[in-house]
Amino acid sequence: MSRAWQALRALRLRLVGPAKELVGTDQFGNKYYRVPKHESRAGQTIPERRFVEAVNREAYHYQIGDFPAEWEAWIRKKREDPPTIEEILRNENYREEMKQKVKDVSEKDKLLQAKEYEEGLVAEPSHTQVKGHASAPYYGKKEPSQDPTSTANTFQPGAWMPPGSGNSQNK
Repeated sequence: MSRAWQALRALRLRLVGPAKELVGTDQFGNKYYRVPKHESRAGQTIPERRFVEAVNREAYHYQIGDFPAEWEAWIRKKREDPPTIEEILRNENYREEMKQKVKDVSEKDKLLQAKEYEEGLVAEPSHTQVKGHASAPYYGKKEPSQDPTSTANTFQPGAWMPPGSGNSQNK
């Protein structure tokens, strides 16, 4: 490089900072970049920054699986080196194998349970139906009526007493 080019590059580096470096892409077309650690004009050390330019550029429209777990770990600096395509494919195959094994074991367990129920070795689980929610004040008690009630014809001012209080004032 010529001296003039080096001087321009050094000036740009001091004014703007280093350029982003393309590190890799994934099977979805997302591009992963890094900006190396550098010093600002004020002399502060700026740490390395990693980011992704996603195919889906609309903010907040990402779902689980839009980015491979290996690339996400690299972005979050959980791993030093970016993943390779071979590593991503190998891990994806492993995850699919595990899903299939879990499915097989679950089906096998259901068949074994059904056999045990038929032979009378295990009692079938009871199906209880609980109304309401445990955080409701009437959980386990009779639920309050949803039917509207009116006291318009019988209301007397000053005669109302809170429910459950009875004649507690007279005692």
